[in-house]
Amino acid sequence: MPNQQHDEKLVSEIASHYEAILRLIGEDPTREGLRKTPVRAAKALLDITQGYRIDPMEVAQKAIFQYEGSKMVIVKDIEFYSMCEHHILPFFGKVSIGYIPDGKMIGLSKLARIVEGFARRLQVQERLTAQICKLLSEAMPTKGVIVSCTGEHLCMKMRGVEKQDAATATYDYIGMFASDPALRAEFRSLISN
Repeated sequence: MPNQQHDEKLVSEIASHYEAILRLIGEDPTREGLRKTPVRAAKALLDITQGYRIDPMEVAQKAIFQYEGSKMVIVKDIEFYSMCEHHILPFFGKVSIGYIPDGKMIGLSKLARIVEGFARRLQVQERLTAQICKLLSEAMPTKGVIVSCTGEHLCMKMRGVEKQDAATATYDYIGMFASDPALRAEFRSLISN
């Protein structure tokens, strides 16, 4: 959900920094292929970090409904793109969310929007996973929430250790998922199919 409307002053200020960076690495920002790059990069950065302008709790609270069911609800394989706060390089992957309703449910598309709100920031995968779990446990009554996140990090693939097949898995859970290992195993089984 990239935002194509940007504050021109902000774009211009960020673009001036990109132009300076291009010069510092030995490039000529006035050459044909780079003339518009600082502005394009500024707009891209604002799209990539739009999570700073999204309130995930507000997103969640727009779609909470009465629900008498008490079985696990899962939305799996929500793709995300984020930027590692340590190297400002992309990481990306999939998030799966499960929760056990306690009189309320959330609109399914809101789960994807919540993931976007937290992912589209400078981030680490561990915190991303925990933020999603915590928000859902606070946004509505549940008997438990569990979040699984699998990501691939370009800071590990294209620099440093350069391990192309490495993937990182993080989990966070609360409520019944914290106290019941069988429930966690059931969630993992359901999202792996």
